[in-house]
Order: sequence, then C-alpha cells, then structure tokens
Amino acid sequence: MLNKIKSQVINLGLKFISVDDKIVRMILETSSSNINEIVILPAVKLVMKKIVNKLQNKIVYGRVCNGVLNGIRVSVIRSQVGCPNAALTLEGLKRTKAKIVIRVDFCGGIHGENSTINIGDIMIPKSAYCGDGTSIEYLRANPALFNDLDSIQNPLSITQNLIAAPHTIFISKPNEILRELLVKETRANNPNKLRESNIWTTDALFCETFDFIRALETINIQAIDMESSILFLLGKLYNLKIGSILSVSDLPGHQQYDLLNSNEIHPDMETGINNAIKILIDALPKIQHTL
Repeated sequence: MLNKIKSQVINLGLKFISVDDKIVRMILETSSSNINEIVILPAVKLVMKKIVNKLQNKIVYGRVCNGVLNGIRVSVIRSQVGCPNAALTLEGLKRTKAKIVIRVDFCGGIHGENSTINIGDIMIPKSAYCGDGTSIEYLRANPALFNDLDSIQNPLSITQNLIAAPHTIFISKPNEILRELLVKETRANNPNKLRESNIWTTDALFCETFDFIRALETINIQAIDMESSILFLLGKLYNLKIGSILSVSDLPGHQQYDLLNSNEIHPDMETGINNAIKILIDALPKIQHTL
C-alpha cells in the first residue's frame, strides 16, 4: 500500500513537468533551469574537487555545482568515468540551456621510441577515435552520422583477429573554435607542455596490451582516454559546442610510469592537471564570447 501511495504522489508531480525536465531530474538530480550555458565536465573525483574549490558563489543543486570562475558563471558536473556515464550526462545537458561543454581531466600518453609525450603535458585533442562501445550504439541509432564522420580500418586488425571488435573505427571531432581557444591559451601559458594529437577512446582501462599500444602508434595516436569520443560525437548530434583539455597522468607501456606495472606516481602528474584547470579558467571569458 505504501509503495502504491508513493507512486501515485510521484505520478501526480510528474504531470506538472515536461518529459525533458523529468529526464534532467533523473540524471542530474535537479531542474533544467539550474544548468548554466557553460558546463565544465571532469570525470574523476580529484579533478572535480580541485575545480569546485576554485568556485566563487558556489551553490549545489543535486549533481550540479554552480558558481563563478574568472567572472564567468559555470556549472561543474562530474560525469564519472567512461563513455556510458559521459553520454548519460550529455543526455541530461541537451535538455537544458547548456550550450558549451568543456571536458577537463586526465589521459594516458602513448610511450614509444618516437614519442615525445611526458607526464604533466597538456593534451588538446584534434579528434577522438571511437574505440568505445557507446559511440557505436549512437551511430547505429543515428545512421545519418556515418556520412559526416571520417573512419579508418581498425588498426588492431594488423596484429589480431577482430572477432569481438569493430572492423571500422569512426572519428569524432571537438568544436574547432573551442579547440583553438584552448590551444592558444595553453601556448601562452605552458608552450613547452602543449601537445596536439588525435586521441583514442577506450572502455577498458586495463586492456592496454603491447600490441594495442603498437597498433595505435601506427596511426599517430599519442594519448588514450575514456570519454572524449562520445562527447565529441554527441556534440555534433545535439548541436553542443564541446572541447577537451587533458593532462597526461601515466604512460601505458612505460616501464616506470605504466599504472599496471608500477606503483610510482610521477611528480608532474598533479602539476599537469593544475595547469590544465588554470588554462581552462583563464580561457573562460574568451569561451563565453563564442556563445
């Protein structure tokens, strides 16, 4: 009886809000009216905490933390790790007044003989290769996207039989204006740390085998993350301006700084993410002008 009464009360309340606002409340635990036009989207707790600590006039609404950074009103939302979580967050944001989403977080750097990437470097992705499973589902549901995206043969086919992996990898891209603003700001503040590269997005943090790393090197991938591909893809699908600024936290395949093989944390790891956050905050007034 109690459950029946609860459901009746909930259904009565739902009659007074739209379906879109219901979805926003389910995902972001607040009303769509509480989301600002510029959203900062970290994935891990450490980055979220660092950004929130810098907010002025902070107000929390469910999963959303609103405030002011460098004179600009923003919403900060932790997406949690991985493409499914990032996609779910964007499904909520597309039903709000959000227009710009900037991802700031960590990525892994590809260590190899010809690589110059180091921990603490700032990575501004030129594009993201959709090695994740969530992007595939959105492509299946929205086949018109096929005509707007570049694609390549999966480089993993060079070394292994792709029984359980897609033969075609699609490529999503950030908003070019946002990307250029972040590049320009990084060049002004940390020119020696700036890296512009294509990035590979994966769902599996601990499946970065030697063959996997070598295959990515053949297509000039310098970094790996777990969210950028779906964010760029949904930016295109939902007409949101999305950019990404990342700090290199580890080097898969490196003897000393591969998270799978070592307990050692590089001293520049935290410096790098601090720099990435500062660059984003410094760029916010220029980013607001793109609204």
